[in-house]
Amino acid sequence: MRAAARRWGHPVEDWLDLSTGINPRGWPVPPLPPQAWTRLPEADDGLEAAAAAYYGSDALLPLPGSQAAIQALPALWGEGAGREQARVGVLHPGYNEHARAWSACGHAVQAVEPEAGAIEAVLDALDVLVLIHPNNPTGTRFEPAQLREWHARLARRGGWLVVDEAFVDSGPQLSLVPEGPRDGLVVLRSLGKFFGLAGARVGFVFAPEALRRALSARLGPWSVPGPSRQVAAGALADHGWQSARRMQLAGEGERLAALLRAHGLAPDGGTALFQWVRSERAEEIQDRLARAAILVRRFEEPASLRFGLPGDEAGWWRLEAALTELSDD
Repeated sequence: MRAAARRWGHPVEDWLDLSTGINPRGWPVPPLPPQAWTRLPEADDGLEAAAAAYYGSDALLPLPGSQAAIQALPALWGEGAGREQARVGVLHPGYNEHARAWSACGHAVQAVEPEAGAIEAVLDALDVLVLIHPNNPTGTRFEPAQLREWHARLARRGGWLVVDEAFVDSGPQLSLVPEGPRDGLVVLRSLGKFFGLAGARVGFVFAPEALRRALSARLGPWSVPGPSRQVAAGALADHGWQSARRMQLAGEGERLAALLRAHGLAPDGGTALFQWVRSERAEEIQDRLARAAILVRRFEEPASLRFGLPGDEAGWWRLEAALTELSDD
């Protein structure tokens, strides 16, 4: 956002930020007691219990955001098993940090299109398959039965299926967390997107115990701050808010898709939290919207844009006005 403000000249506070895919009306964080700031994090504060109840598994490890696991997992591949370089398939387009982390650790990374047929064509040549599910930014979804079959094929050869479920909370029936723990199955979850708590930096990894122990040792003690643990526990236990917000987001996602279609930008995919539009004019459209202080995320391959949700009616009005100006030209 600050880079956009410098590039296009609008003050940070004037922007409508649609670039992130984060719930713009996240869980309402209550005031925290003073001791949350003065005590070291405590493992028996209720976070793990709240997470196990919400996700449907206690085979978990809290993380300072799922990014911590994304960066650490490549170094843990084969630890203690004598394995070195892995052949890793990562969805493209997809969240770039996965490919970057595995490449930085010396593994052979192969880009795979986010389609079942493309994955089937390469799966038996891979040691690790990394999926973002639903995919970011395309919104591609896979049937849980398909994911279970891919995992079984990888696990028979000692391989891993790593599933980043950062955007699955709006449709939790797609999650593989309840399937575990299973050898070779690693699932990442985050409170950043659906709960809108990106700044708290809280995530979880669901994996067999040995891998969780190795990851915990690498992260060290007190990896998640006490205030973040308290906020996360409250959000995970607030089932009323979760149910209501899930329904609201479904409607907001449909509203965004309809608005984009009405202005000649029919989405090619998306989730309740964002819509993805392929367009050869992606750079021009991003620039035109930025001149109106509206920031969207642009991707180069393929040329495309990701639109997140406005957080209020004023934001929806600003987006519609800017899209109308675009389509009128």
